[in-house]
Amino acid sequence: MEKVMRLATEKGVVIFTKSSCCLCYAVNVLFQEVGVYPVVHEIDKDPDCKEMEKAIKRLGCNAPVPAVFIGGRLVGSTNEVMSLHLSGSLIPLLRPYRM
Repeated sequence: MEKVMRLATEKGVVIFTKSSCCLCYAVNVLFQEVGVYPVVHEIDKDPDCKEMEKAIKRLGCNAPVPAVFIGGRLVGSTNEVMSLHLSGSLIPLLRPYRM
């Protein structure tokens, strides 16, 4: 869990993904469309992939990817990000990290 938390706090917006995950891609594109360019960690290319997946789930994410962190805090996976976006709550969270 230490590695996940260290990586999750290295920049304002961090997404843990897998290279073949279409939902991960969609979340990343959504952020880019609103002017936020997150740090993306493709955990399937990391030798600690399985441990990272377990750590993300232990932190409370219902799916290991995409796992979105904003300001070092776990926001959640696709459902949580899209719910925040549809309710109008995502943009204010992202505002400090816009380019």
